[in-house]
Amino acid sequence: MSKRLDYNQIAPAGVKALGGVYGYIMQSNLSPTLVELVYLRISQINNCAYCLDMHTRDLLKKGEPIEKIALLQAWAEAGNLFDAQERAALAWAETVTRVAETGVPDEAYEAARAVFDERELVDLTIAISLMNSYNRMAISFRNTPQAALEK
Repeated sequence: MSKRLDYNQIAPAGVKALGGVYGYIMQSNLSPTLVELVYLRISQINNCAYCLDMHTRDLLKKGEPIEKIALLQAWAEAGNLFDAQERAALAWAETVTRVAETGVPDEAYEAARAVFDERELVDLTIAISLMNSYNRMAISFRNTPQAALEK
């Protein structure tokens, strides 16, 4: 696959606006590692190679163990490898990402609210929405993962 176009060059103000949302999330009360785990899980669901590569690298830089990263896709079966907040965030990320299929049921909302306060849940949902947007940009315009560039 080759890159279709460079949206950073074509619409820098739009990309900057997305970056502003990213900056907002990074200054929120959500743990940066939790956010990265959520970003990676969303990228797994959406099959975004560019973002999978980037967020895996970011989690490794943050000191996350390779076992945890490797088992992220199966977090629900990974025992206590993921704490209660991570499990709640990942479950919420999955149902919100698959909104057309799930409709984000009341049970999912109640489970997330049991772990996150209102502001945290709104911020988490903004982060989920942002990553879904980034995934769609990277997939649509065929961003090349860093790993493929290093080959």
